[in-house]
Amino acid sequence: MQITVIGLGKMGMGIAENLLRHHHQVNGFDINPNVAEKIIKLGGNYYSDMEQLVEHTAERQIFWMMLPAGELTNNMIRDVLGFLRKGDIVIDAGNSHYKNSQNNYEYCQTKGVHFLDVGTSGGVEGAKNGACMMIGGEKKIFDLLKPVFSDLCVDKGFMYSGPAGSGHYLKMVHNGIEYGMMQSIGEGFNLLHHSPYDYKMNEVAQVFNHGSVIRSWLMELTEKIYQQQTDMTEIAGVIPSSGEGKWTVEEALRLNVNLPVITQALMTRFASEDYDKISEKLVALLRNQFGGHDFIKGG
Repeated sequence: MQITVIGLGKMGMGIAENLLRHHHQVNGFDINPNVAEKIIKLGGNYYSDMEQLVEHTAERQIFWMMLPAGELTNNMIRDVLGFLRKGDIVIDAGNSHYKNSQNNYEYCQTKGVHFLDVGTSGGVEGAKNGACMMIGGEKKIFDLLKPVFSDLCVDKGFMYSGPAGSGHYLKMVHNGIEYGMMQSIGEGFNLLHHSPYDYKMNEVAQVFNHGSVIRSWLMELTEKIYQQQTDMTEIAGVIPSSGEGKWTVEEALRLNVNLPVITQALMTRFASEDYDKISEKLVALLRNQFGGHDFIKGG
């Protein structure tokens, strides 16, 4: 198939490379001309002008979008619809909020254009070599593109999740689980770091990942980090929150569902980004006021 990949960042370029390796025709679109050489070298085409791109696309256009969630994705969908014909297909494979995907689906329907929301997992390596995808939207369009998803994903690594929004909803919850799992690994290895034993952390991660109930790709990555002998004193310990964990907790509050681990993992990320630490400073001063406890002055 001929597929246009919009957004040739790390993930988009990985998807383009994966498609090309499976003998699909790829037109790449990005406003950054620095990516042109790479996509062309891989065997694809590069465009920075939408009109010129459309002139060189197949009769039925398939636009695969890998852009940051929010306004950029929503605006791009509305922009490209001006160039699409009835029956064309738009795929949002970024980390959009599921309600945005529902709205984008409805908007595409008014133009006679099909829309799929695809939750994509597996990171950059997965995009290039075999991803995991959760696909929402019209079943007939999923069925039409099933060979493409089969090419892009690992064995048993994709599923049709239901109507529009369901793919990104599933990815939202996936990322919430990811928050909790990473937080648990971080806390466990922090305790090992402070323990009375001189553990070799790369060996610990390795043994945890062979035969234990917590073996996982995240544990493989933990082993890799310690094998690289990363100097933790050089790491700021700030954990940005990209949005999906927050959306997961907001959805839990909306549905009155108990999510203590994922919520605490999200709060820990917020705390890591709080450079002022007013709450901790105020507690220290309150202890001083009522109990005469010393507080530590900052530099």
